[in-house]
Amino acid sequence: MVRLNICIDIDGTITDPFYWLDLANYYFNKNLKEDDIKEYEIYKVLGVSEEEYNKFYDMYSELIHFRAKPREFASKVLKDISQKHNIYYVSAREPKLMNITEKWLKRYNFPKGEVYLLGTHNKIQKAKELRCDIFIEDRYENAVQLAKEGFKVLLIDCPYNRKPLKEGIYRVFNWEQIHEIIELIEKEKEIA
Repeated sequence: MVRLNICIDIDGTITDPFYWLDLANYYFNKNLKEDDIKEYEIYKVLGVSEEEYNKFYDMYSELIHFRAKPREFASKVLKDISQKHNIYYVSAREPKLMNITEKWLKRYNFPKGEVYLLGTHNKIQKAKELRCDIFIEDRYENAVQLAKEGFKVLLIDCPYNRKPLKEGIYRVFNWEQIHEIIELIEKEKEIA
């Protein structure tokens, strides 16, 4: 059996992509809906400066991340996948959020896997170090960077990432579909 190395982003990928919206609407006195979120940079969506958003995020990041809800079937699928493959959580979150991230993963019964909080959206070096076979991501720009470096990327569909797909990027709509694709890739590697 072939063991794949699967890197998984956290925010918007295993979490609901809009878990921050209610608190941000309240704090900034906005009334945005999920369908209004057409780009990844939250401060732009909210129509505030990056500095204003960073102040809000610094104050509430732990609460925001702890209150996040998981995407449907994400935990179940990753439990199944982790029985046969290596999983790594690779996030742009700041390293200072490690404790809250690990508590959240445990709270929602996600399988154990190494957690890497990079503090940057540049995930290429970590993907190389981990010999990543598949990277599951929600940020379009990350997907493009990773695909250019030869990584196979499953881009989980969100209103803010609906841009033309590049070679090596495959749009997926839910965790059940991700499971099916990983099983296909596993079979392809066994045949090769």
